[in-house]
Amino acid sequence: MSNLRRVLERQEREEEVIRRRRAEEDHEADEEEEEMVVVACMLNESRQHHCHRAPNVDRRRQSRGKNLLEDYFIQNSLYPVSKFRERYRMQPHLFQKIMHDICNYDTYFIQKYDALRVVGLLPEQKLTAILRMLTSGASVEQVDEIARMGKSTILECLVRFCDAVENLYTREYLRKPMPRDLQRLLQKAETRGFPGMIGSIDCMHW
Repeated sequence: MSNLRRVLERQEREEEVIRRRRAEEDHEADEEEEEMVVVACMLNESRQHHCHRAPNVDRRRQSRGKNLLEDYFIQNSLYPVSKFRERYRMQPHLFQKIMHDICNYDTYFIQKYDALRVVGLLPEQKLTAILRMLTSGASVEQVDEIARMGKSTILECLVRFCDAVENLYTREYLRKPMPRDLQRLLQKAETRGFPGMIGSIDCMHW
């Protein structure tokens, strides 16, 4: 009797293992069917989107990049340094430093060739677009006119630029000021006619 009981128990265990395997296989098959349905829906949506997609616009980005360099970034440029300072809110040497740092941090900003072997945007174009948005509140449409960049490219540049600035400069420039920093800022503010001013961006509240 004990041997028979052991045999029956072993058979029950084996049957239980088989039932579990079948249940797992059925579950996996259901998941595969669901995944196939999802993929089919995505492909169908992609085809529909592709059918109604607006044609690409030839923005002549290479010629605009050349013009931008001639306007601001070469010797004897069209616009003087004062106009650069007014439009970029910084001196040219600071722009060059930031561009160099960001290109080293994120190669996305370096000029490359695309899959069709067409040369891409200059780093000067990408940074010009972002700085016009951040310093002047320019819209995507306005930036497109200035730098000849599409909306998705502009927004990706913006996100990557902010990420690079945060990681590159937080420790040095975005930290809380030390006592020596406060003293230096107070001295500068006083020489400019704003004694005792700390942390006022518009120089009206301190």
